Amino acid sequence: MQAYLRWTPPGGTLGTICHEAEARAEALQARAGALERLAADRPPAPSLKAALRRPAVAVIAEVKRRSPSKGSIAAGLEAHTQAAAYAAGGAAAISVLTEPAHFAGSNDDLVAVRAHVEVPALKKDFHVRPIQLVEARALGASAALLIARALAPARLREMMDAARALELETLVEIRDDAELERALELGATMIGVNNRDLESLVIDATTAERLIPRIPSRIVAVAESGISTVQDVERYAACGADAVLVGSSISAAAQPTEATRAIAGVPRRARGD
Repeated sequence: MQAYLRWTPPGGTLGTICHEAEARAEALQARAGALERLAADRPPAPSLKAALRRPAVAVIAEVKRRSPSKGSIAAGLEAHTQAAAYAAGGAAAISVLTEPAHFAGSNDDLVAVRAHVEVPALKKDFHVRPIQLVEARALGASAALLIARALAPARLREMMDAARALELETLVEIRDDAELERALELGATMIGVNNRDLESLVIDATTAERLIPRIPSRIVAVAESGISTVQDVERYAACGADAVLVGSSISAAAQPTEATRAIAGVPRRARGD
C-alpha cells in the first residue's frame, strides 16, 4: 500500500501534456458510441507481448518527428515508410507517437503503420481516460502506453481494467520503486522503465539498470530512453531487459533500416525472479 500513498499529480512538462491530454480525452467523449462500435468490430491485433519474447533483445522502433527535449528530430518523416524500414531492419514492434502538440504525431500515423507493417504497433501517447483506450483499439493498436507517473493509482487501475475488457495490451511505464510496486500489484504484464524523468526531461541511464532486475521474469521488461548504440542495448541486456524502445536516434537516421539492424540481435539474458 505504500506505493499508493506517494503519488502526487505530475508537474513540469509531463503535467502540461497531461492537462492537454485531458482536454483531448474530453473531446473524444462525443464520439464514444462510434468508437466503441469500431473497437468491437476490429479483429484481434498481433500481440506485442509475444513479439517481445525472443532470444535477442527485441527492438521497439519509434516513429518520432519531434520531442520536448530535442525539438525537431525528423519533421518530414512519413510514418508508414519509416515503420517499414524499421521492420526490414529487424524491429520486433513499432511505437507510434500519436500526441500532436509536442511530438507532431497523429492517429493517421498509427492507421498508416497498421496498414503497411505486420509487426505489432504500440500507441504511444499520454492516455489519461479510458475513452482513449477505446480509440486505440478502434485504430488497430496492439497495445497502449500507460505512464504510472501520469495517473493516480485509482485511475491506473481503471485504465488497466478498461484495456483488459477491450483486449488491448498495455505497456506500463515506471521510473521508481513505488511505481514498480504499483504496476506489479495491478497485474501489469509488460513494464517499461523510462530513464527519462518526464517532468524535468533529465535522463539517468542507470534507472533501467536498477529497476529491471526487480521485475519478475514472467513480465516483459523494456528499457526506454537514451538508447542509440549497440553498446547501449548490450548494457540493458546485461541487467535482463527483454526489449528496448528506441526513438530519436533511429528516427533521425539517414538509413533507418541499417540503424535498426545495427542495434538488433543482441542476445537476451535471463532475469531471475
